[in-house]
Amino acid sequence: MRILIIGGGIGGLTLAQGLLKAGIDVQVVERQMERSENLAGYGLHIDKNGRHALRSCLSLSNWTCLQAKFSSAGTQLFFRDAQLRVLAERDDAVLSEKPALEIERSAVGRMELRDALLEGLSNASSKVIQWGRTFTRYTQLEDGRVRAYFSDGSHEDCDLLVGADGPNSKVRQQYMPNLNRLDLGIQAIAGRYILDDEKMLKLPTELTNGSLNNIVPSGKGWMFISSWGSKQTDSKDQHYVLWAYVVPADHAPRTCEETLGCDLKDSVLRNISQWAPELNELVNGTDPSTIKCIPIRTMPNLAPWEPGNITLIGDAIHNMTPMAGIGANTALRDAEVLMQYLIDVAAGRLGLTEGVGIYESTMRRYANEALKLSTRNAINACEGGMAQRFLFRNFLRAAHSFPVIMRATLGRQVE
Repeated sequence: MRILIIGGGIGGLTLAQGLLKAGIDVQVVERQMERSENLAGYGLHIDKNGRHALRSCLSLSNWTCLQAKFSSAGTQLFFRDAQLRVLAERDDAVLSEKPALEIERSAVGRMELRDALLEGLSNASSKVIQWGRTFTRYTQLEDGRVRAYFSDGSHEDCDLLVGADGPNSKVRQQYMPNLNRLDLGIQAIAGRYILDDEKMLKLPTELTNGSLNNIVPSGKGWMFISSWGSKQTDSKDQHYVLWAYVVPADHAPRTCEETLGCDLKDSVLRNISQWAPELNELVNGTDPSTIKCIPIRTMPNLAPWEPGNITLIGDAIHNMTPMAGIGANTALRDAEVLMQYLIDVAAGRLGLTEGVGIYESTMRRYANEALKLSTRNAINACEGGMAQRFLFRNFLRAAHSFPVIMRATLGRQVE
């Protein structure tokens, strides 16, 4: 059995690692020319599901090396007003009644995670991953296999084609042409505040210690804040605070994606001028080159489809808003679940279509829950007038004061 994975992102590489460990023939084809191309971005928070998937798919040596790169983002999630006063604190360890080490989020840089996932895949002995090949289309062969074609005129044959090629997946566009992302009419303007000794003194500890903070103003808008610290001494931007200001599209600059970083910064500063000085410093002290505008889109609820010898993982099938922080973890979970059923297929315990079908049914259950949660969070961050936001802030205060309310409402997000 030969598995061909289109896309060398987090989900595709994790799946490849798991299949390689299981002795299954796997090939990853990535359109980027090299491992670091276009990898600029923000760090990731890996939750317990993501860690379980990585531990299952990676070799022991890879997993051990990756663990050394993790830093703790704790188990707490804070809701604060625009003056940084606590409205509510959610502690996932307390709500789940499980040990903090099991529940805590692990922070890791994209490059550090990518390096760990590539270890053993691109060396001379394995050559599991091939760079600089762009997938264009596929055809079904008479023998039941799939042939994938690439822009250089070459092709690859396989028993199962896995689309792991992101939100604009070419595999999905051919396989499920009617499944498209929805534009929620929300924009996120995000940037990185690089921390050094001087800048550390300008911000309170709660914004630099890795905890997750949601700023809930009295009117429209929302700001998410967290920090990342690399354990690699030679890593660029070793320690930084990520902030993301989320507003309805009609409150953001027109042609937001094309707007210069300096203009995006000015737009945010105008909107938060009455917020705490520390929050203004966070935005004002950000290098404009790191500030981007991201339209918030999501896949709709995934309805069942007939399984076959083509499947999808990660953003290629359930691209979601960043407002729940679970997109990457859901992709990692896909890789683990699909790997497990493909091992059963390789061992003869399941047929290929049967194994793929069980994976897809399982994936749809947890992916639809994740899509629902992330979409609801994005909409709640932007909708409503002053009266609705007033009620929501009072609800947060009540949940903070009465654990039974916290457990019954905000606690539902804790698995």
